[in-house]
Amino acid sequence: MKKTGNNIFRTLRVFFGLFMVIVYLGMAYLMFINFFDWNTSLTWFRYVLAVVFMLYGVYRCYRQVTGVDYYRNRRDDDEED
Repeated sequence: MKKTGNNIFRTLRVFFGLFMVIVYLGMAYLMFINFFDWNTSLTWFRYVLAVVFMLYGVYRCYRQVTGVDYYRNRRDDDEED
């Protein structure tokens, strides 16, 4: 039998994970379009940051979809059976 609190915790983790994916991909987009109006001498740094934000956002999205973040909860569910 599953606990209700555990389901609420998982739901909150899913929403937070999706929110963070949107934040990282949004920051990558803002860096690419130069939303913060950085100096032209820092263009290379802006693109490096944009690529890093994009790669990390994709990585977090992959972890969210595959459920890698929920190893603790899976172990707890296995022990209950």
